[in-house]
Amino acid sequence: MTAPRTIIVGGVAGGMSAATRLRRLDDDREIIVIERGPHVSFASCGLPYYVGGEIQDRASLLVQTPESLRARFALDVRVRHEVVSVDRQTRTIRVRDLATGAEEALDYDTLILSPGTVPPAPLTGSEDGIPVATLRTIGDVDRIVETLSSGATHAIVAGGGFIGLEAVENLARRGIRVTLVHRGALPFRPLDAEMAGPVVEELRAHDVDLRLSDAIARVTETGVVLDSGDALDADLVIDARGPRPDTALAVAAGLPLGHSGGIAVDAWHRTSDPRIFAVGDATEKTDAASGAAALVTMAGLANRHGRSAADAIVLGVDAVEPAEPATGVAILRVFDLVIATVGASEARLRAEGTPHRIVHTHPTDHAGYFPGAERMAIKLMIAPADDRILGAQIVGGRGVDRRIDVLSLAMQTGVPASRLSRLELAYAPPFGAAKDAVNQLGYVADNLRGGLTRTLQWHELDAAREAGATLIDVRSPAEVAAGAIPGSVRIPLDELRSGGTPLPKGPLVVHCQVGQRGHTAARLLSAAGHDVRNLDGGYLTWAAGRTATEGIRP
Repeated sequence: MTAPRTIIVGGVAGGMSAATRLRRLDDDREIIVIERGPHVSFASCGLPYYVGGEIQDRASLLVQTPESLRARFALDVRVRHEVVSVDRQTRTIRVRDLATGAEEALDYDTLILSPGTVPPAPLTGSEDGIPVATLRTIGDVDRIVETLSSGATHAIVAGGGFIGLEAVENLARRGIRVTLVHRGALPFRPLDAEMAGPVVEELRAHDVDLRLSDAIARVTETGVVLDSGDALDADLVIDARGPRPDTALAVAAGLPLGHSGGIAVDAWHRTSDPRIFAVGDATEKTDAASGAAALVTMAGLANRHGRSAADAIVLGVDAVEPAEPATGVAILRVFDLVIATVGASEARLRAEGTPHRIVHTHPTDHAGYFPGAERMAIKLMIAPADDRILGAQIVGGRGVDRRIDVLSLAMQTGVPASRLSRLELAYAPPFGAAKDAVNQLGYVADNLRGGLTRTLQWHELDAAREAGATLIDVRSPAEVAAGAIPGSVRIPLDELRSGGTPLPKGPLVVHCQVGQRGHTAARLLSAAGHDVRNLDGGYLTWAAGRTATEGIRP
């Protein structure tokens, strides 16, 4: 019998994970990998750090070569080749050698599509203007490093997402003056406004010129012109605007796309054609928060789904667990700040009309009495009906990575928000607190679920005050002197308890620095018969939201 043949279109994360897993499961199978680029397996997520010099060995970015893959896994890897068509009836593909233009037909038993994404349309004028590069391939970073080494002093980064912010950081680390041009009102769209406030401040603290709510209209011989009309001189543009799924081959083959615009697949990564699988950034996933189809472009997912598709091909779908819904957990470093997200944002939940509760906390990464404790800002989104975790965001320094992983695992395994208080987590003063940051989220969530406290979000405060509520600041005089919400009534918590200060009539909103003393004040006043709510996350959350939305430092 002739050995079955699997052809994989696209290397790097999803395609190469599928190829190597196939070989481990079936040593007789013929496996052909078609990759249109010159490199089939490289560390794409490490490219910005090579630009910044943190990764110094270019060769370390090249994980495998066609030769090493043939020697170890007996894979037929063809770089600089492109699949130009798929004939599903005859189960053949046409492959073009990009060096010679020659084409050949190859038949397959199963086909795996892992085409990834394609960059947005080129910036107007980029053909004749200053150098413009994306940050997608080894060739891209070679061109960028060459330009920087030739005496460049100013670079413009278009796009404030993952790649854009990583590019900004690494260019600045090389001593390059950086301007970030971002179409949105705030960088890094997954973050809600109050969580993006510290990101804005961190960028400005490192002398990054922020041009928000703007875009590059055209590239010129000396720089760029923005939609706002501003002209900026520069030596280089890095185009980090969001890419789109590369679905052209699938569409031409008659494979349907989903509502998100990605290739529609089932829980075993099969397209509408049971012999064609699709994995990676071009395919739809199931969103863990909503259950709806969504585009989630993460290298970890691509690797896992490539492996899972190989299992389904060799072992059969009945022997393979279906893909888990995608939480989209992600982490990013911006200078000295760490940003992490999982699941849905508040902005998305509001836009979708999804009921939700919000919890803000500001714990330290380890015991506060132990030297070097760093404060984090944590936000948790909760479904009121069943206490399910819908999403989380963390901005801080040390300890962010560990907490987002715990929250992601809790979300994936169905741990309710209130039960976070019961998780047994590692504790020693240099690493955490006896009541860990994750436990603290659970305490607040449990108080909300049980009705022990009522909260108000920072963006709801103005409306509440316009409706007649009085804002009471229960912090110490020293904290108030360092910054306060205009118009608040200052009554320190201990004085509030003594009852010596008369309270205004009507609804009350209380706040402290981070929310904990505010909760105590709210319970005290509620027991005394007052209509009171605690400002969730306290002054720090309100200040971050104002910084982000009004561009001021309260």
